[in-house]
Amino acid sequence: MNHWIVAPIVLPAILAPFIIMVLRYHLDLQRIFSVAGVIGLLGIALTITAQASGGDIQVYELGNWPAPFGIVMVLDRLSAMMVLLTALLALPIVLYAIASGWDERGKHFHALFHFQLMGVCGAFLTGDAFNLFVFFEVLLIASYGLMTHGGGAVRLKAGVQYVAYNLLGSTLFLFALGTLYGVTGTLNMADMAVRVAELPADDTALLRVGAVLLLLVFCIKAAVLPLHFWLPASYANAPLPVAALFAIMTKVGAYSILRMYTLGFGPEVEATQGLVGAWLQPAALVTLAAGVVGILGTQHIARMVAFCAIASMGTLLIAISLFTETATAAALYYIYHSTLATALLFLVADLVMERQGGSIEPKTPMPQSGLISALFFVGAIALAGMPPLSGFIGKLLVLDASRDAPDANAIWAVVLIGSFVTIVGLARAGSLIFWKSHDAEHNPAPEEDEEAPALPAPEPNAGLAFSSVFGLVLGLVMLTLFAGPALNYAGKTAEQLFTPEHYISAVLGGEE
Repeated sequence: MNHWIVAPIVLPAILAPFIIMVLRYHLDLQRIFSVAGVIGLLGIALTITAQASGGDIQVYELGNWPAPFGIVMVLDRLSAMMVLLTALLALPIVLYAIASGWDERGKHFHALFHFQLMGVCGAFLTGDAFNLFVFFEVLLIASYGLMTHGGGAVRLKAGVQYVAYNLLGSTLFLFALGTLYGVTGTLNMADMAVRVAELPADDTALLRVGAVLLLLVFCIKAAVLPLHFWLPASYANAPLPVAALFAIMTKVGAYSILRMYTLGFGPEVEATQGLVGAWLQPAALVTLAAGVVGILGTQHIARMVAFCAIASMGTLLIAISLFTETATAAALYYIYHSTLATALLFLVADLVMERQGGSIEPKTPMPQSGLISALFFVGAIALAGMPPLSGFIGKLLVLDASRDAPDANAIWAVVLIGSFVTIVGLARAGSLIFWKSHDAEHNPAPEEDEEAPALPAPEPNAGLAFSSVFGLVLGLVMLTLFAGPALNYAGKTAEQLFTPEHYISAVLGGEE
């Protein structure tokens, strides 16, 4: 068996407790080991992506117990792509957290950071629905700690709301798994797909209930309206480097929808035919609309970026809900773009808040105003889908993929109007924060938004902080310049997803 498959899980699983037990009183050593661990994870992710790019689906059987009796990890193009995205995102964020001093404002930041990476990578690699739940809980428990890192009453309040809502999602997840196990007798994803296809039409009522519950859980994780209420306050009040890392967490929900509903509950499965598209597409359209209204209406920069994350998830799920190879390829490209762009804007928001607070109002000029405004401009045009960056390509791909959809007119209208409103909202925020700041030089500063936790920020290492942010900009530029190879990989990944028999054969046939 290929042991590289479990390395993205094992490395942070070993490093996190090592940091807690051995390095807990040595912040400098924690930083060194944490950065080294993320670089190691990136190297592993590049290795397994190269292995998966040939199209072979590899299976790792824990304890040499074959599926469906044992736990398996599965490496295909999609899981490799998502692990690589996680590693690419983690490196600039951990460097920024060190440079800005966020990692020293509370305990165990680096250990929690690596537990979070362990949960995310495990969710992408597992081939078992129950272990998907387990890794969801690992990443959520770590995120609870990261969410309240640094303390403060407002942050703790938002953290309690975040915990409560996600515990509800976890409970529904268990109900869904119990229902599906009762119907199919298995929780291995590949084995479940085989048994679902063999079910007689008269015995599918409970199966549909389980599939709907599972979709509901994944929509909670992906912040789909009306299940999105936890996200704005949680992301806006979390430490913003943590919120930047959380940009990958909503993608775990989107990944799970793609994985489960192309494998076992796809449009071609008679028992669940039409189930996902009928529910998901209208919700995705409303999510996009609600996100852009929030961007236009908020008065705090961190909440504005949180609503940007909601709007980008709406666009992504519109593409996923079409359930075609072309639309899925567009969605995969857009996953990379939206994750990097959202993380970029969260880090820029942190740069602004450390210098002049978070309210979107004219204030006295801030240090490095020109550089920060340029970074905000790049992030804004990327997330709004303006040329020449990858957001423009991603939205064009989504629109092109929806041309033959029954609701094509509605999709085009919502996406285009949403892009325009996003541009207006981000332009308004940028002009008030950066351009009109000189007008307020002799005016008293407005009161801060009461929802924003006000903590004194240590003097950041500006050079490393800006270098980390520019790393995300470089990622967006590379995604634009190499859009051709990226789209080719996304297309082959979509093709692999829509031929689930290869996945099923690899897992149940014992192929390595």
